[in-house]
Amino acid sequence: MTAIDPRTVTLLTGVMSGLMAVVLYTLKRNYPSSVRGLGRWSFTLAVLFAGGVLVSGRGLLPDLLTISLSNLLLWLGLYLGYTGTQQFFGVPSRTWYWLALILALALVQTWFAVGAPDYRVRLVLTTTMTALLTGAHAWLVFRQGAFTFARVLTACVLATMAIIQLLRLGTISSIPPGAEFLSSDPIQLVYVATFAFVMLLFSVSVVLLATEQLHTELQYQAGHDSLTHALTRRRMNEACVKELERCHRHGRHMAVLLIDLDHFKMVNDTWGHQAGDQVLLRFASEVNGLLRQPDLLGRQGGEEFLVLLPETTLDEALCVAERIRESCARQGQTPNYTASIGVTTNHKDTDTVDSLLARADAAMYRAKAHGRNRVESA
Repeated sequence: MTAIDPRTVTLLTGVMSGLMAVVLYTLKRNYPSSVRGLGRWSFTLAVLFAGGVLVSGRGLLPDLLTISLSNLLLWLGLYLGYTGTQQFFGVPSRTWYWLALILALALVQTWFAVGAPDYRVRLVLTTTMTALLTGAHAWLVFRQGAFTFARVLTACVLATMAIIQLLRLGTISSIPPGAEFLSSDPIQLVYVATFAFVMLLFSVSVVLLATEQLHTELQYQAGHDSLTHALTRRRMNEACVKELERCHRHGRHMAVLLIDLDHFKMVNDTWGHQAGDQVLLRFASEVNGLLRQPDLLGRQGGEEFLVLLPETTLDEALCVAERIRESCARQGQTPNYTASIGVTTNHKDTDTVDSLLARADAAMYRAKAHGRNRVESA
């Protein structure tokens, strides 16, 4: 008597998939909508659960259900997982191509299940399609770049599944006559148990992918203003501290620009707060388009913004400030707006971020006192 019952392993695989489907669906309900793919991954495991239950009923239910439908559910489940990953990474899918192939092979599979029963032919079809789906899925994850632990694990799990299916193709000739999926042949048992283990790893890997994405988004939200996507005051202060320390160590120059939008309260009172938000968005977008890659834009609060310019002299900073002022002044959209800008650079080794910001603030208020829509330096 064999120590492993293929029917039990198959049923447990299905049950495990069903439980993980519930886990992923729960994550979908609780994670922000920006973490995509969880719904399809959950549906993937639910479909595989249904397929596993049908396979375990082999001999108790009609072959059309336990062979044809179960294999169709296997392929559809794997394809749904593939589309879930496409959705997660924002990759467009070509649904018709894969579905046409799956349906065509399912019809052929049905013929060799109930028309002219042949387990070896069915096994060739099943392993080939499974290898194609998992191989394409692994390649999709691999092509996304950033090799984080979750992405590497997901790609390796899927690639392993594809390789196992290819190895299984190579052993089909050794299957004894009259064998079936639930036979206790040792090689068959190895493949059934391996598939169960790999599916568990796949479930874990997509949970890690979603958690990793959530962590990245939370980090971004913690450091960026929710409206303008400029850096928060705290994150901007940290960046200024680091840059000033670097300037002290290496004798470099840095500049800061403190920018205040003129008469912004009037914009809100006249046009409404929604229009005021649009002005802030336009301003942040315009300024980001004028800055270099190392430069940083932060929102200090309300309509006040701070720009950090590493490796920048006072003359260079004044040119940047003037470009920003001119860009604001020539806005053709309504409501229009102007900006008053205070500019300063680090003067000596005893400078602190507070002293830099105090000088920039004083320069900015001089710009307002001298008529607004101008640049002053300190």
